[in-house]
Amino acid sequence: MRLLRAGVLLVAGFCWSSTMNAENLPLERIFSDPSLSGSAPRALRFAPDGKSVTFLRGKAERSEQLDLWLMDVASGRESLLVDSNALLDGRAEQLSEEEKARRERLRLGSFSGILDYQFSADGKQLLFPLNGALFVYALGSRTSKQLTKVEDGFATDPKFSPKGNFVSFVRAQNLWLVALEDGKPRQLTREGGGSISLGMAEFVAQEEMDRLTGYWWSPDETQIALTRFDESKVPLQKRMEIYADRTDFMEQRYPFAGTTNVTIGLGLLSLDSGKTRWFDLGKDADIYLARVDWRPDSSALVWQRQNRDQRELDLIEVNAKDLSTRVLLTERSKTWVNLHNNLRLLKDGSFLWSSESADLERLEWRRADGALASVLSPPGMLVESVLSVNEQSKRIYLSGSMPDDRLSRHVYALELRPKASGKALAITRQAGMNDAVVATGSNALLLTYSNPSQPPQVSLHDRSGKRIRWIEENRLDSKHPYFPYLDAHQAPEFGSLRAEDGTELMTRMIKPPNFNPNVDPNVDSGKRYPVLVYQYAGPHVQVVQRQWDARWGLFLQHMAQQGFVVYSLDNRGSARRGKAFEDALYRRMGELEVRDQMQGIAWLAQQPWVDRKRIGVFGWSYGGYITLAMLAKHSDQIAAGVSVAPVSDWHLYDTHYTERYMDLPARNEAGYKAGDVLTHIDGLTSKLLLIHGMADDNVLFSHATRVMAALQERERDFRLMTYPGGKHGINSSPEQRRHVFRQIRDYLVETLAPEKP
Repeated sequence: MRLLRAGVLLVAGFCWSSTMNAENLPLERIFSDPSLSGSAPRALRFAPDGKSVTFLRGKAERSEQLDLWLMDVASGRESLLVDSNALLDGRAEQLSEEEKARRERLRLGSFSGILDYQFSADGKQLLFPLNGALFVYALGSRTSKQLTKVEDGFATDPKFSPKGNFVSFVRAQNLWLVALEDGKPRQLTREGGGSISLGMAEFVAQEEMDRLTGYWWSPDETQIALTRFDESKVPLQKRMEIYADRTDFMEQRYPFAGTTNVTIGLGLLSLDSGKTRWFDLGKDADIYLARVDWRPDSSALVWQRQNRDQRELDLIEVNAKDLSTRVLLTERSKTWVNLHNNLRLLKDGSFLWSSESADLERLEWRRADGALASVLSPPGMLVESVLSVNEQSKRIYLSGSMPDDRLSRHVYALELRPKASGKALAITRQAGMNDAVVATGSNALLLTYSNPSQPPQVSLHDRSGKRIRWIEENRLDSKHPYFPYLDAHQAPEFGSLRAEDGTELMTRMIKPPNFNPNVDPNVDSGKRYPVLVYQYAGPHVQVVQRQWDARWGLFLQHMAQQGFVVYSLDNRGSARRGKAFEDALYRRMGELEVRDQMQGIAWLAQQPWVDRKRIGVFGWSYGGYITLAMLAKHSDQIAAGVSVAPVSDWHLYDTHYTERYMDLPARNEAGYKAGDVLTHIDGLTSKLLLIHGMADDNVLFSHATRVMAALQERERDFRLMTYPGGKHGINSSPEQRRHVFRQIRDYLVETLAPEKP
């Protein structure tokens, strides 16, 4: 198979023609540099004084190697602060296993260089890690100073102390400190090692709870709240990670659904005495430590406790002097309580909290004792993230959506006044995905915007939303990397259909170039279009969005240019439609999602321009699981599928994710059995490409091997592609990424493209 520059794909003698004057998008170009998404910056920050903006930007020759930049707000001038190559001095980055795993949790496995940074409280210094060492950059002198040496141990999770006197970090499962005055490292804890870790987040906290740290400074710099976890009782999974040049025999503490989690502790470490006071987390030791925050005056610690089945979430206050506790509020659900990052503790003792108790997540203002004072967000708004709270101006910025368009995200301003409850000012109005970073004084915003036909744009705005200047317009002009392929770009069409119970399900379709819907099925059967259904189908993800997507979006554009109708549907259980929409899959994963996806396929099969015998399905991770489930249950309606890194048995996935949606195995064995792909494997007769990374520590390789064995026992033919060293994202290098997507593309073309006339 070869993609010709003239835009013609030749497959088994069949020719798909594209727009005459448009250049089709080669798959290899999607995963090469310079990035087709342009040079939009990442990790945007305002300096504390609001006079400058910092950000990370990829190199022109390698878009995923990031450098640190600064822009002066008044003039708009940009300057490179730290070139990661200069600090590496020609050396390749050497990552610890812990850091590799952490980056995989953050979905940053393919990135290098400077991946994160933070300002000191006075805004004069920047802290960042690189290659296992920590650096402080002085903005005044424009120089970098190395704080730690990688030879002394890999440093992770670095933080400036709130007043900027110290830098803290984790090394070898213990918490460390460097006083900036003398630069001398000081080890704060010594118990860490083996199964004991201090100041760190355990596996499920990182992977499933969006808690990536295990320690928190008090605002007055006198104490550090820190975790201690013991994973000795977590099941020890012995497995192999197979690489091109070696095989590593791994012993990983992996908490399978229904098994023992880590034993977690939380305490207050005094910087003066060096002693830690551990406090009681409750009668039930089998809990999750979800979030930790300090009161602004350092008088108390506020932490969130989630019970094992995740139906209860307690917000608990601990007095920092005597360790006395009180429960401020408890959220309860008949299914599960979602975690969020919207708690904001205010100076007067009151706090902001978001809740899904009324289905759509709303923003609440609560008194110091936890009692509800008022609901701040208007009816119908789905609150996503609290972006900024200014107690002086009584102004809140947040992101969310309204009922007229759940496929977009907008930025809104609310007033922190009881009488103003229920009113919101829309800062952004253009359909698409909008996010914001707000200056400390709330007088300026950095807005990032994209839609399916516009890569990310970043601009500076005043508090009302009026644009002051572009930071990165990312205009799709003749200089833009995507410009040569712009004429062939197909804008997606958004629509909806009804589930069996009448629930509206949102859909997206990308049609091939020169699409002709006027097909007489009795005469022009050879001109009908094959269909690729791309889905994720699982919770906490929305596929059908008005957003530029550099990975999936461009790949789906490429597939449309191969002559496919590319179709996606967000079934019940997916994100950004409210809690009731999610709750529908509770205790029955693999059932409702398949039924909803088949509603979409039934609609497609009714269209005269669809070749119903050439409908295929593709998904990754949870989408890979649903691909297998769809084929196992409906091979009579689906010709082929590609399943990448799929779960196959929920008993073999982790506690926090699985039990949230499926309940504990002992209470739902029927649901676990029904959700096991092997329960239905006899029905899988369609063509299948199964792909998995051989070093995947998230969805273990054993999920794929049990599917392989089951199909082989039934003498079913299927195709297999495994990746030595491949993690869950199979993206350790551009070459590996291009290879896996080429396999997916070629298999779908081979199995679904029309036969030669």
